Amino acid sequence: MARFALELQAYGKRSTLPVIHDWYEAFDQLRLLLSRQKGGGKKLIFLDEMPWIDRTRLEFVTALEDFWNGWAAQRGDIMLIATGSATSWMVNNLLKNQGGLYNRVTCKIHLRPFTLRECEQYLQVHQCQWDRYAITQCYMYLGGVPYYWSLLDVERTLDENVFQFFFAPNARLETEFNDLYSVLFTDADRYVQVVRALSQRRSGMTRNELAEHLGSGGGGLTKILDNLQRCDFITSYQQYEHRKRDSIYRLTDFYTLFYLRFVEGMGVKTNKLYWHLMLNEPSVKVWQGLTFELVALMHIEQIKRSLGISGMLTNESAWRSRMEQDLGGGRMRKAQIDLVIDRADRMVHLCEMKFSQAPYEIDKDYEQVLRDKMTVFRSETKTRKALLTTMITTYGIKQNKHAGIVFSQVTLNELFG
Repeated sequence: MARFALELQAYGKRSTLPVIHDWYEAFDQLRLLLSRQKGGGKKLIFLDEMPWIDRTRLEFVTALEDFWNGWAAQRGDIMLIATGSATSWMVNNLLKNQGGLYNRVTCKIHLRPFTLRECEQYLQVHQCQWDRYAITQCYMYLGGVPYYWSLLDVERTLDENVFQFFFAPNARLETEFNDLYSVLFTDADRYVQVVRALSQRRSGMTRNELAEHLGSGGGGLTKILDNLQRCDFITSYQQYEHRKRDSIYRLTDFYTLFYLRFVEGMGVKTNKLYWHLMLNEPSVKVWQGLTFELVALMHIEQIKRSLGISGMLTNESAWRSRMEQDLGGGRMRKAQIDLVIDRADRMVHLCEMKFSQAPYEIDKDYEQVLRDKMTVFRSETKTRKALLTTMITTYGIKQNKHAGIVFSQVTLNELFG
């Protein structure tokens, strides 16, 4: 409220500071300021980070309702832009407001994380010379959150930036994890509990699986999942030919995934080459492969454009086999496909993602894995549609006698489309 008074003094060109004891008085002062404005143009009110303003619960929202319904709504020249990082707060208090602000919102803009292409454009503006492989690696650590990208020192290598962000003494993102959830959510511990559970199952969990894992359920878990999804921490994927209630929830906030896997509990490092050396560890390579799957899932529109089906009606989903299938010869297989693109022309893309530093080489064993997945998928879903194996890789598929199993492929350059 003290800051609000200073802004009123500045915009009103007043010599004295308005006296404000509560938010009702604050909005009364704002009304007086706007009433003195001459001319018929729009009077624009911009309230930044409203969830922060409301943290003290001092009748901010009810005072805003009183201001808007009692005065501003009767005028045709007042526009209010309300913003906030805590999407759940914005939805619950503005979009789904059951009080005085019910049905008052005339337009909403959900600012999504940057795509790979938008991150590349941002770096180009800052004269960064990283190639697309390095940008993709950075995306695995930071996701598409513009604030994190603004912290990058483009004069340093990516590995040096990662060291400074996470492992150096007084690392820039050292306390970000705890700050992030405590700022965005009340009862943050419960949200962190859900996030930690999902981080342990990279393939995702249904709501029932998550409730069983946590030993809790009911409306509280549903609300937490909804709020985490609204804030782009998790994403729900409907399972192929399943009801929506069987959707799989996956943790898709890249910063959180990286922090929980490689930063938390690791302590301060003094070797500036620490992360550069870690990149050769098997655990990091496995993590990169799993995380590249998420990168691809964040760019489904680019994948469809690459496949030439961007204008076609499609349904994207995930799929898990319910039980092991007997494939003969003593082979049993329980399959999982992270991205199934079901086309309106009765063709289905079964997508596989592989992250590598060179064209990916399919050997005899992996070719058999792909054939087994198609067999299990067709057997369990009873589909009569044409099944198309699609590879999403960094640099494409190396042509050999086993590559014929692949119908179509998408490369990193096309994810940047």
